[in-house]
Amino acid sequence: MQRLFPAPAPASAPAPADLTTLDGLADAYAYPELRPGTPWLRANMVSSLDGAARHDGRSQPLSSDGDMRVFGVLRALADAVVVGAETVRQEGYRPARARDDFRARRAAAGQAPAPAIAVVSSALDLDFSLPLFTEPLTPTLVLTGADAPADRVTAAEKAGALVVVAGDGTRVDPARAVRELAARGLTRLLAEGGPRLLAQFAAAGALDELCLTLAPLVTAGDAMRIMHGPGPGLTEPERFTPVAILEEDGFLFTRYARHTGG
Repeated sequence: MQRLFPAPAPASAPAPADLTTLDGLADAYAYPELRPGTPWLRANMVSSLDGAARHDGRSQPLSSDGDMRVFGVLRALADAVVVGAETVRQEGYRPARARDDFRARRAAAGQAPAPAIAVVSSALDLDFSLPLFTEPLTPTLVLTGADAPADRVTAAEKAGALVVVAGDGTRVDPARAVRELAARGLTRLLAEGGPRLLAQFAAAGALDELCLTLAPLVTAGDAMRIMHGPGPGLTEPERFTPVAILEEDGFLFTRYARHTGG
């Protein structure tokens, strides 16, 4: 994996991280140092050159070995992985696993051996018999509204999931979801989609960082963009600042943070 951005540092500067190793990638993608209890929500998505977030309904056909390495590192750094119910169903989500390569790093950061999966769902139309809910190393959370169907809440809790109310009515408030997770000590957050959920986080002003893999592929068709959903978007486009761009086998691995400058 080749570093393309930032530009080479002066000779007197410390050597850059070795991006060919998992530790080097972990250093390159480290979460920023923030005040205790302050959440940071980053999203990780993949897109074709023509803007498709999926092909045949799934993101995997757009991925690569390098993309999966970055995917794994971002998970290994997170306290919780936030994902929408539709993506859980389409992508066949399983519990996050503990990885020996990151065991010491996570322990030093005071993290559980594996990140929690936090599923955002209004109707709780989920199969609670799946390993995601019954066999996680770290308990799975389900973020829902105060008026979620009582029988589905019971089913989730019976399976071992932790149900978190993060909105009035049946809908989840994206900004409140971030606050609720942070209140439980889960401040290093990683959103993995889908496009509708990510659009909601961005529209709510809750997205701090976007890690986007740009695949050297075109798909045509009418697939969703990485942020695509009903409801109002941002009144004005929000600017993000590039942090790094890496390349491998024609795939670009970009990292952007919310712009805070003038």
